[in-house]
Parts: sequence; structure tokens; C-alpha cells
Amino acid sequence: MTPCPHHGSFHPTAEPSGQAQPRPITQSRLSRAGELGAMIKTANGRHLDVAAAVLWPALDELEDNRQLTDSPSSTAARTNKTAPGEITTITTATMSERVFQLAGTCNNYPWGKKGRQSLAAQLCAKTPGTDFSIKDDEYYSEMWFGDYPDFPARKLSTGELLKDVLQANKEKLLGSKVNKHMGGQLPFLPKILSIAKALPLQIHPNRDLASKLHEKDPEKFTDDNHKPEIAVALSKFELFAGWKPLGEIAPVFAAVPELHQFLPSGTSPDSKWTDKTLREVTRNLLKASPETTKSVQSVLSTSSTAKNIPDYMPSLLQRLQSQYGPDDAGSLVALLCMNFFTFAAGDAVYIPADGIHAYLAGDIVECMARSNNVLNSGFCPRADRDNVDLFTDTLTFSQAHSRDDMYLPSKPLGKGSHQSRNGRTVVYAPPMSEFDMFKTDLQGPGDEDVLGAHEGPAVAIVTKGGGLLEADGQQFDVKEGYIFFVAPGVEVTWKAGDGKDGLQVHTAAV
Repeated sequence: MTPCPHHGSFHPTAEPSGQAQPRPITQSRLSRAGELGAMIKTANGRHLDVAAAVLWPALDELEDNRQLTDSPSSTAARTNKTAPGEITTITTATMSERVFQLAGTCNNYPWGKKGRQSLAAQLCAKTPGTDFSIKDDEYYSEMWFGDYPDFPARKLSTGELLKDVLQANKEKLLGSKVNKHMGGQLPFLPKILSIAKALPLQIHPNRDLASKLHEKDPEKFTDDNHKPEIAVALSKFELFAGWKPLGEIAPVFAAVPELHQFLPSGTSPDSKWTDKTLREVTRNLLKASPETTKSVQSVLSTSSTAKNIPDYMPSLLQRLQSQYGPDDAGSLVALLCMNFFTFAAGDAVYIPADGIHAYLAGDIVECMARSNNVLNSGFCPRADRDNVDLFTDTLTFSQAHSRDDMYLPSKPLGKGSHQSRNGRTVVYAPPMSEFDMFKTDLQGPGDEDVLGAHEGPAVAIVTKGGGLLEADGQQFDVKEGYIFFVAPGVEVTWKAGDGKDGLQVHTAAV
């Protein structure tokens, strides 16, 4: 699975008349600029924030003088445009402003939507000053806009990695809560997903297991953190998540003779099920041979097989078979044992660490604890599947076997509250410490809301419409797809523009 090109070109504001224009900004030069940073530090200790129009000409000259190499250590160089006796160096990622625009990064996993059908790609392409363009024959699955090393966000005006900007200004941009208790980095990872076919049947390991997996195989498990997550629907969204009630699962296995082989040894079809039974049944389903899996799926493909089979199962099974074939055991686990949901825009789900899930179709805002660890065991090539015993031993049954238990409700923030002065914002508050998700919906011209300052950092994305953002003495024109970082302690005002779509913003905040 090959990621799509990063935003390979940032175009700075034109320089004043009489000055040479910077040469084209390629991805290679963008990376070098990210190493150099965007602050000039003079020998007498003065720090001057500089715009891209200053950074890029300086980079031009450094390259011309062969003073810049590809080495990551080449983060400072002497220039000759200084006062006598004063040396100017460009140093790593430093920023003074507490609110600034970001550029995300899109990727190309094969479950994504194609071309302009992908909302992730549409939003990615609307970031100003980049050379990202949508190709009709490419799949675009996700846009990431956090500080995680995979598919990282950058500070739009300079091209610096968000991670570098945050690390250079930890107190100002992350705040004491994050620095003391959350590892001194952005504790959440926000994304837009556009899903055309099922993602792998998966779980995200808890902290203890993540630490062990990371120590054993750091290339595959790239961090030691847990990864509970939420998904907020932006359109119709279909998914499998969590376990059905045992009282719904057991009768199907009792009624279909071909399913008896998956029951634990010594268990009769009429035995009472426990979570231990469900774990072992899941293990046996995932370990079944391709031939056995194919045979059982054939039996389940007609609604007349048993009265306890849900009406949606035959058609959904055929759909999954068209995507992953009739011998993928993930279909059996999902259809027989898991809840199936169809969400409308605004509905949300919470997936705990070790929680089983598979997203099927739709566009979502997803946000999770800062991690990229995953265990897969279905809806993917067999070579990509993780050890079945590891997968099933890790499964959690902490959530009740109930559809209602999977929903993450939105809570309206009352008018006049600190978090929403005009009451145009709702909050999704998952049972985790890393973030809450706020959705601001403004209906038309003149509509606005003021969101109070947060203890920690926030990242906001405009998911519909346009208007204005006012914060920290700055004003930004905003459009669909624009992304902003907001530091702790900063109050934000969103104002809808004149368009018919109003303004919708999703904000993850500590």
C-alpha cells in the first residue's frame, strides 16, 4: 500500500518588487526547509520570526553556496546579508503565533474511494499553496493532520513539520497538562477517512501489549501507546463494531449445523454462552481453512438457512465476498458475532483499546490517541493478517453486548457556556483523557459561535462551507478543507460566510 505524494510544493507570497522570486519549491527543498526552520536567530540573541518570503531566498543562497547538504544535521548556515560582525543562522522549527494553518497528508490504501469521490482527497486538495492534485484513477483513503511521523501535518506558511514546531515551543503550544501528563507531544491523531470497501477486521492493542509489541518489533509497531478512537459520520457510514448480545449469537450457532464445528470442545449447541465461549468461537472461525470458510459462507448466503439469521446478512455477505472473496473468515466473525450499524451524518462511535471493529463505507472524521498500532485478522490478504491467537487473546469484552453501548452521543453545549457562547456547538466526549471532539454548525450569514479556551492544544478542520476564524488577534478566511492548530488558552470565534452551506467545523482538543 503506497502513500500518495505529500503536499510537494508550498508557494510563498510574492516578494516585494525588485527582489528575485524564489526558485520552485520541490518536495526535497520543502524537507530541507523543514530542517532549517522558520526563525532567524542572530548572534546577539535576538529572535525574529520570518515569513516564507524570507526563508526561501535564504535557502536559495545557502544551496548556491553549497553550504547546505542532505544531512539532517545541516540545520544552520552562515549568510552574507547581515550587518558587519553579526552572523545570521536559520535554526529548527520555531514559531511565535499561537494559531496557524496546517497542511495534511493524504494516503492511498486500497479500501479508499477513487478520485474525486473521496472526501479525504477533496479536502486535501483544497489546502491553499500546495501542488496536491486528485488523479481519477487513484484511491484516496485518509488525510492525516497530526504530528505523528507517518503522513505528518506541516505548518502551511513554512513547510515545517508540525512535530518540530511543537517541540520547539512546548510550553506555549502544548501547555503544562500535555507536557506533564501526556508525553509532551500532540496526544491525539485526527484524520478524515473516505471508505469504499471494508477496512481490515482489527483491534488496537492496549498500552501493556503495545509496549511489548513495540519492544519486540518497532518497525511494525511504531509506538508503545494505546489507541482508543472515535469516528464521527460526515455522510452515511456503515460499520461493524463491538459484540452482539450473546443471546443473539448463540441461537444462530445452535440452528445452523455447519456452525457447530466452531464451538469450543465439549460445548453443546444448546450450552449457555459466556465471553469465554465467544472468544474461542472467534478464534476457531479465524483459524478455519479457506475451504471450510467458503463452505460455511455458502450455507449462510440464503436467508432461508435459519430463522435467527438477520435479514441483512445474505446481501451484506455477498457484498463482502465481492470485495475479499468467499474464503475470508472476517466475514463470518463480523456477520455472526458483531453489531452492524448504519449511521447518519453526526452519529458517532467509540472504539476502546482492544475493541473489535471494521469500517465498511462512508466518510468520517476519526480521532484517536496518538498511535498507529493495529492487529488485523480479516478483510485483508492472509499474508497481512496477524497471529490469530494474539488477536483473540487481546480482544476486550469491556463494553456491554449492546448496540446502544457502542454509540457515542453528542452533548449540546448550552448557550452562554464557556465552551460555546452561542450554543452552536456540540461535544463528543469519549471515556479517555486525550481529547474531546467539538462540532460547530453555523447555518448561514451572520451566524457565529465563540469557543472558549482549552487547557491543551486543539486542531480544527472545516468540513463544510466557509467563513472567518478569529483568534489571538488574527483573522483568517476559511474554506472547506482548511485546517488550523490552536494553542492552549486561546479563545476562537467562528463566523459563517455568505454561502448556502454555512460553516461546519470539527475540533479535537485536550
